[in-house]
Amino acid sequence: MPDVGYRPRDDGRPDPGEVVWAWVPYDEGDGRGKDRPVLVIGRRGPQLLGLMLSSQDHDRDAADEARHGRVWTDVGSGAWDPRGRPSEVRLDRLLVLDPATVRREGAALDRTRFDRVVSEARRVQGW
Repeated sequence: MPDVGYRPRDDGRPDPGEVVWAWVPYDEGDGRGKDRPVLVIGRRGPQLLGLMLSSQDHDRDAADEARHGRVWTDVGSGAWDPRGRPSEVRLDRLLVLDPATVRREGAALDRTRFDRVVSEARRVQGW
C-alpha cells in the first residue's frame, strides 16, 4: 500500500498534496510521453507517487475511456494551469516518479479535494 498523505510545504521541493510538472510516459510504453501536471499523493521510499492531470473533458468520451480501463474524476481549476482550465485526475494509473525528474512546482491542492481524489483512487486501484 502506498504511503499517502497530505503534506504540502512551500519549500521548492515536490510534496504530497502538490500539483507538479513531470514527464509522463504514454500508456503504450513506447518511449513517448508528455510533460504534464501530476498530483503528488505520497511516497514510496525516495520516489514520489502521483496521479496525472488533464485539461481534456473525459466526460464526453466516458464510455470509451471506461472500455480502456481509464477512470477520471473532476478536480476543478488551480494555479497549475495558467489558463485556469478545469482539470481531471486519472485515478486508475499510479505514477512512480524520481523527484529529480519533476520539472517545476505548480500549486498545492486544497485538503478537501486531495482527500476526495485519494479516496477515489483507493477505491479504483484497490489499495
